[in-house]
Amino acid sequence: MSDPQHSVLLNTGSRMPLVGLGTYKLRGLENIMLTVDAALAAGYRHFDTAAVYRNEVEIGQALRELLPKHGLLRADIFVTSKLGPRDQGPMAPAACQRSLDQLGLEYIDLFLVHWPGTQGLRVEDPQNSGNRAQSWTALEELYSRGKFRAIGVSNYTVRHLEEVLASCKVPPAVLQVEFHPRLVQTELRALCAQRGVCFEAYSSLGTGALLSDPAVLEVAKGCGRTVAQVLLRWAVQQGIPVLPKSCNASRVQKNGQLFDFELSQEDMDKLTGLDCGQRYCWDPTSVA
Repeated sequence: MSDPQHSVLLNTGSRMPLVGLGTYKLRGLENIMLTVDAALAAGYRHFDTAAVYRNEVEIGQALRELLPKHGLLRADIFVTSKLGPRDQGPMAPAACQRSLDQLGLEYIDLFLVHWPGTQGLRVEDPQNSGNRAQSWTALEELYSRGKFRAIGVSNYTVRHLEEVLASCKVPPAVLQVEFHPRLVQTELRALCAQRGVCFEAYSSLGTGALLSDPAVLEVAKGCGRTVAQVLLRWAVQQGIPVLPKSCNASRVQKNGQLFDFELSQEDMDKLTGLDCGQRYCWDPTSVA
């Protein structure tokens, strides 16, 4: 997966691997060490964390200790973290520096605004928009200093993304959102393609709901792959990066084995045809 063919070119000129290890709910140093070790052994070179995951310290420690074991340098991996909703606005500069400190890194490859709203504000409060603008200015500053090599947003709608694109000095490199066959995000993907923003998926399995979908099971049976592999391949075959998460070493390995098979156009269409606008995670559409 460290092959450049298995990565996407960002608008910054840097490359981001198509497969990364999602670390939401991954806790405890021993567990994190085992999982990161398994991921590195399986070829993962992208690790996605966030302030709200409360594991930045352990992720940073695991990478520092395990990279030499796998013959890797810091430059060989790609690390993503995110600004928490409680730190939107005036507290963003300090929170950005805190993520750098907790990870113990000189720079973070990609840093995202995790959510368009601010913790403690009502979703309709117009201050959400003002806080987003302040947060983006903080990210732009750290980007200009080389502390963040790329910056972006997560869980933004078309409206939120258009807002930042209209006012930014540095455009977002990445939009990370929920994406799977039941939520294909056509309008958002079109906007990203038009404006040079990399569209990245999380929750590719629909928080597990899609693992029992008859259509997905049929495709998996037909190509002799796991259901998770089929759902992840459906995204990467469209050039969309994915972030599978598991603390099971065998599943970590299998989830990364996505580049030695292809889905037929018929199977791709069958999966895309499941779209019904179903969200399994958070819905940002009402955030002002």
